[in-house]
Amino acid sequence: MTEEREIRLGGGVFARLTGAMDGNLELMEKRFGVRITATDEGLRITGEGAGVDACAELTDALSELISRGVNVDKVTVERCADMAERGDAGEITELFREPVAVTAHGKKIYCKTFNQREYCRAIKKNTLTFGIGPAGTGKTYLAVALAVSAFRRGDADRIILTRPAIEAGEKLGFLPGDLQMKVDPYLRPLYDALEELFGVENYNRLIERGIIEIAPLAYMRGRTLSRAFIILDEAQNTTEEQMKMFLTRMGEGSKVVVTGDVTQIDLPQGGRSGLKQAAAILSGIDGIAVCRLTDRDVVRHELVQKIIRAYETRGKNETDA
Repeated sequence: MTEEREIRLGGGVFARLTGAMDGNLELMEKRFGVRITATDEGLRITGEGAGVDACAELTDALSELISRGVNVDKVTVERCADMAERGDAGEITELFREPVAVTAHGKKIYCKTFNQREYCRAIKKNTLTFGIGPAGTGKTYLAVALAVSAFRRGDADRIILTRPAIEAGEKLGFLPGDLQMKVDPYLRPLYDALEELFGVENYNRLIERGIIEIAPLAYMRGRTLSRAFIILDEAQNTTEEQMKMFLTRMGEGSKVVVTGDVTQIDLPQGGRSGLKQAAAILSGIDGIAVCRLTDRDVVRHELVQKIIRAYETRGKNETDA
């Protein structure tokens, strides 16, 4: 049975809700099988009952987010539509209630999925947290954002970010310079995140003072890292020995986050990932959390999620064959 719902929108909300060239509305129409038209006071949703109800609940939630200053882009609408389809539209506003961090330009960083929220909660609660999931799920960026927040609150004296010097299909030996210069391009995503959150000038000043340290994993050997927020990125490319070495660097008052994608291991053939082993043997220990994100948590361009699913489907079919 066809139903209609009228949604009243406050001043200034309409344009930000509809999106560029009505892109947000088109996405919602496709997801819920409804038709959305503009009225004098807002929107009219027409379609089958369940689709109309879910779309109306989503529209109300998105309107509230916009009134709070949250940027509602197509990726946000897509993630929130997932929640509305599962009957969790009421949780959308809670998900965006408290920002993870604020950038140097005042932009508020929010979790955009349930798994991201649980991941951030785990980092705040535990001394050591593993964030495992595909590219684009925000596992590294959110960890960096929480590190910046911890530093601003005075909960950490330093921020240390590191990656193993394993390259994806290229040979570091052919690059000029010492090890630090060779791995700098691979550390670029960490630089970018910190520059956005601190601002370029503050970031450079903190680097010069040694308060922020970004270095290859080899530089961690023999050190004890106290009162620091430490992030090991691309940890799927650590060996078992490297992972053990890194985890035992943890000093008093430190917090450690280890992130990686176990489907993108670049170790030499036959090499065993330290991330996979550590997540298996340390799970269940008090103070340690293992959080797994999936393609449903991808918050980059909408095509990234589809690409990840296509590769996973292909891999499964090849295995079954």
